[in-house]
Order: sequence, then structure tokens, then C-alpha cells
Amino acid sequence: MKFTHIASLLFAASAMMACNTTTPPTTDYYLIIGSYSSADDEGIKVYTFDETNAEVSYVSGLKGIENPSFVYPSADGTRVYAVGENFEAEKGSANALAFDAEKGTLTLLNTQPTNGDAPCNIIVNPEGKYVYTSNYNGGSITEFPLDAEGKLGEGRVIAFSGSSVDSVRQTQPHLHAVNFTPDGHFLLANDLGTDMVHLFPAAAPLDTTKLIDIKVPAGMGPRHLCFASAPSTGSGQALLAYLLGEISGDVVTFAYEARNDAEPALTLLDKQTVRADSLGAEGSADIHISPGGRFLYTSHRLKGDGVSIFRVNPSDGTLTKVGYQPTGIHPRNFTISPDGKWLLVACRDDNVVQIFARDAETGLLTDTGKKIEMQKPVCLQWIAR
Repeated sequence: MKFTHIASLLFAASAMMACNTTTPPTTDYYLIIGSYSSADDEGIKVYTFDETNAEVSYVSGLKGIENPSFVYPSADGTRVYAVGENFEAEKGSANALAFDAEKGTLTLLNTQPTNGDAPCNIIVNPEGKYVYTSNYNGGSITEFPLDAEGKLGEGRVIAFSGSSVDSVRQTQPHLHAVNFTPDGHFLLANDLGTDMVHLFPAAAPLDTTKLIDIKVPAGMGPRHLCFASAPSTGSGQALLAYLLGEISGDVVTFAYEARNDAEPALTLLDKQTVRADSLGAEGSADIHISPGGRFLYTSHRLKGDGVSIFRVNPSDGTLTKVGYQPTGIHPRNFTISPDGKWLLVACRDDNVVQIFARDAETGLLTDTGKKIEMQKPVCLQWIAR
């Protein structure tokens, strides 16, 4: 499939959603927050969020999961999947939750062990039939089939091997995130410990004989990535992937093209590597692109905690740093509201989620002074009301 076809499908879908006059877009969302907490506390909390004024109201919370640090809703919003980030291999877990959109409440459906310690990321495949966790200290991902009720079946562990140049942090694989390409053709697994992005054809169950390892710059420590539409070229519209390195603090750019299973679909572009963490803190965390693709944001911890802001060049997709927004202590996951007006940052060690207003023309952020106070927030996700 060529770039032109991929982008046409994506833009057509976007246009259909944007032009739907029978169901006006909502300005009212549920905000689901995962955290580090004991099982006796409400580790996952549900709030309402009004996009018109960034007003937030607590709705409910769920106890019973230790360290539900990353949460991910199903496409229809009826299920939420959460990790239990325990650092003992036999205690790391994946958890299926039912979400009642009328009441804004979560109910635990079932729990399965990941059989890999410190699961830190979870995602649902595009068909809604499988769930995947990244097990940071386990050096693996775990694949779970889902039944008709959305419950997790027994997990299958896919382990990796290797190391890289950092003698402290890259002595073994450290799987940090799993993503699907926008067309749903491939699963990507970012391995901080080996400086690899592992790529599988997305058809589940995953076929490990078709695994492709894509090497990134040594010492980068790949953590999270996001996709964006690339500028038009002579060969048509491409897709770009921006990958953030936790250790190097760099953002590197990939071109994406769906190809047959025997060829790499992700190609590292040599034209630009951008330093997002200018202090060398080795704690870069999250990366997102704004609606419309004009600005890219990255979060950074350990020194000068905050969010870097980049303008995306419309002619070639290259990045220009335009600002840096200080935040509370230890910003982890952050999110941009669906309308693009607000950027929310989970500041784990300040026990708050900060709410910033986002200028759509400059990309810069303004602290609204509004906060959500909760213990060690980590992950922020949206479900439309």
C-alpha cells in the first residue's frame, strides 16, 4: 500500500467524523486517570471534563489494583484495561474493567498475570480482540486474547534479548510501550534496553517468525512515539513517526509505509535528530502531537521538569523548538484535550494533574492554575460522554 492510499483513508475517516452533522461533537468527556497506589486506594479515578472551560469534577474511583499506572480504553469506551505495575514477576498483572458511561463507574471484570514484572503500558488491538502489555523489567510483551465480554484470557509471553551501550540502564531488554500503526497493519514495541523498535505484522496472535528489529541510535533508550501525517511529496502523502528517547532526550523521525511482511515498514530518517531534553536529565517521558499536527510536545523529568514545545514544519515535517513550559515535579504521561484547547500533565511527585491552556497559533502553554489533586497520577485517557 502506498503512502497516498494510507493517508487518503485516514483523512477520509477524519473528514467523515468532522462533517457528521447528525451527531454534534461533544465538549464533555470523562477523564480516566491511572496512578501508583496500593490496592486499598482508588488507584484509578474517573472525572468529568468540560472542554469549554476545563472544569473538572470527580465521579468515581476503583480500588483493588496495585499500581494501575497505565490505563487504556477500548474504542467504544465500554471497557478500560489497566496494568498492575508490580516489580515482582509473579505479581505483575493486566486487568479488564467494564465502564458504565451513564454512571461514570468502573467494575473489575477479571485479572490475568503478565508473567513479566513491571508491566508499564497496555493497549488494545484495532479489532478489539487482543490486549498487549509492555513488561519493563520482564523484557517482554504479553499478548492476551479477549472473550465476547471483554475479559482477558491467558497471556502469552513474547520475550526479547540483548543489551546496549548504557552499562547501568541498558543491560537487558526494557519494553516500554506498544503501539499500532494508524492503519492497523503493524504492532511496534519500543525497547529502551536494547535501542530497538520491534515490529510485528499486527495479525493476532502475533507471528514471532515475522519479527523485524529496527535499530535506533545507540544510547537513545526509546520510550514512546506518536504518528503524524507528513507533508505532500512527489510520491504522495506520507506518514511520519516521532520517537522519544528516555535516556538521550532526543526525538528522531521515521517514515512509515505499509509493505509486505518481509520488509521493514518503518524507516529512520537521517535528516533530523532534535534534542528535546536540553539538560541531559535522562528522564524524557511522553510525546504527543496536537490535533491538526502543527505542534509536537514532549515531557521531561529529573531536571528542569516540564514540557518541550516544537513547531512542525509544514513543508517537510522537521521540528523547531519554540518553547518550554515548566511543570510540577516528575511529569509523566500528558494528554491534549480532543479539541486541542487544553494540555493536562500528570505530575507524579507533586500529586497533581496540572491543566494548561494551549494557544493553537503559537503552540505555547499557559498555566490555568486549575489542578486535579490525587496520589501519584501517571496516565490520562479520554472517553466521550
